[in-house]
Amino acid sequence: MCGIVGYIGTQTAVTILVSGLERLEYRGYDSAGIATVLEGEIHCVRAKGKLYNLREKIEQDINPANIGIGHTRWATHGKPEEHNAHPHRDMSGRVAVVQNGIIENHQALREELIAKGYKFQSETDTEVIPHLIADLMKQDNDDDGLLIAVREAVHRLEGAFAIAVICADYPDEIIVARQQAPLVIGFGQGEFFCASDVTALVPHTNAVLAMENGEIARLTPLGVELYNFAGKRLKKMPRTLDWNPTTVEKHGFRHFMIKEIYEQPNVIRTCLEAYINPTWNEQNTDLNPINLGLFDLLDDIDHVQILACGTSWHASLIGKYLIEQLANIPTVVQYASEFRYAPSPITTNTLTIGVTQSGETADTIAALETEKQRRLALPREYRPRLLGITNRPESTLSYMVDQIINTQAGIEIGVAATKSFIAQLMGFYLLALDLAYRRQTLSLEQIYRIVEGLHHLPRQIETILEKQEKHIEDLAHEFNDTQDFIFVGRGINFPIALEGALKLKEISYIHAEGYPAGEMKHGPIALLDSKVPVVAIALPGKVYDKVLSNAQEAKARDARLIGVVAMNDLEATHIFNDLLSVPEVDELLSPIIAVIPLQLLAYHIAARRGLDVDQPRNLAKSVTVE
Repeated sequence: MCGIVGYIGTQTAVTILVSGLERLEYRGYDSAGIATVLEGEIHCVRAKGKLYNLREKIEQDINPANIGIGHTRWATHGKPEEHNAHPHRDMSGRVAVVQNGIIENHQALREELIAKGYKFQSETDTEVIPHLIADLMKQDNDDDGLLIAVREAVHRLEGAFAIAVICADYPDEIIVARQQAPLVIGFGQGEFFCASDVTALVPHTNAVLAMENGEIARLTPLGVELYNFAGKRLKKMPRTLDWNPTTVEKHGFRHFMIKEIYEQPNVIRTCLEAYINPTWNEQNTDLNPINLGLFDLLDDIDHVQILACGTSWHASLIGKYLIEQLANIPTVVQYASEFRYAPSPITTNTLTIGVTQSGETADTIAALETEKQRRLALPREYRPRLLGITNRPESTLSYMVDQIINTQAGIEIGVAATKSFIAQLMGFYLLALDLAYRRQTLSLEQIYRIVEGLHHLPRQIETILEKQEKHIEDLAHEFNDTQDFIFVGRGINFPIALEGALKLKEISYIHAEGYPAGEMKHGPIALLDSKVPVVAIALPGKVYDKVLSNAQEAKARDARLIGVVAMNDLEATHIFNDLLSVPEVDELLSPIIAVIPLQLLAYHIAARRGLDVDQPRNLAKSVTVE
């Protein structure tokens, strides 16, 4: 969940490192630091808190070094204090290391090194690495001494990690290594980069190589050497990114989150352009309207299980609804963090779907690996079929599954997921339609009607943004002192109630819960009074009347009722205190419409409170530790 950046070349390293950390700060912002090699010494600057604290320290010195590493931290071991900030150095100050992940055997290594006389300055697991490398370097001082020492060190480390290492005695090289935590190398003209996410590299190069597990690399001004942990030289070619540096700018918006909310119509358009066959129509019966490129992966599927966390879990609940209702396939959704330790019984002909925005979510990756390993040696009908739904085709997920659905959302900077949630929903709509076509559970006319509805969604979302944002911003002012919210929905929109509550609690720190509306009277109704607003998703469909009835129960307990309702719904005006009006759509498509005002409500409540919307406390964008 932390961010790593490294540079070696002809430019001033400090400038590039700080710029890279700015683009990685969404991965962690408890503390930050950089280390450079200059005139035979390592210069290290660290600071507690947000990156601007580090920048203020750096500005006090002139440092022309052209090699360095940097880190922004999300605390795991040790409090977010300066002495726990990365980079960490060995006792002599000659080796500096930054690390993402968790070293599971750090305590045993710490005790071993202390017995040898090494002294520790932090409570982190990372600090064992520079001491261990320094200890191993005593045994080898030739031209490959640092590379060899790091390679020997990674064999001693247990857990998930990505590291970058510099040494004052090897002033022209950075050594990087990856094991179960993301790390990418960038290629320039006479300069080379490394980072835990390509967002840090986009302004400098579009030629990147994603390292795989068990790989180690040496970056020098002359090039990149790639090896496996056994020391065998590897030959790989970088890939070209099609990302533009301007995609990680705010473009006049106050926060990335609101910018990304406004990008959602184009995310849907991009998905439809990528995956709907342009020549298809309801008379063309020989052509699958959906072109996800999944080929025989979806043949003869009897069961689907979906593994996900957080917002992706909410998207997966809607995915379950769609797959069961459109394709008639029994589907279960599991928390990835729980599945690893209590997997479901093995069933035949099962498609396992891992859903993760970053493609690096540690719990989801581990759960998929668990499922893969327990099925490998079984008969053919039990063999693993793995599909990933992700926004990052270069990620770890993409390498471990059979195929992926690239959700086409572009880089998302705001920690609270918005456009990546919409993109995941689009992935599930298209997957369910693909399965329905293959299994003939829907007529071509029904599929055509749903696809047409999907094409109308971008403009309908733009209508909400144009007509409702100012109203929602004004409404947000009335919740300055609110401490609790309840969100309710039914059917396909129950997961949207969960997502609306999650968005609010993530960025405003207001306690919020989502419930099936019919469950209110089975316990949660005891929480209601005039100080607890209730947001109800009451859109036309088969559960509309039921939701209104449940809302009336809340109103009878003096709760302030906020309704996500269809425009021109006259009945709703008599029930709800406040209306968040959206265009009327088919109930099947309503989640994509319903979530927009809830995203805006969470955003404006948090912004009104003066909170850091893009980087909420204790959270990070890419959860790469278990």
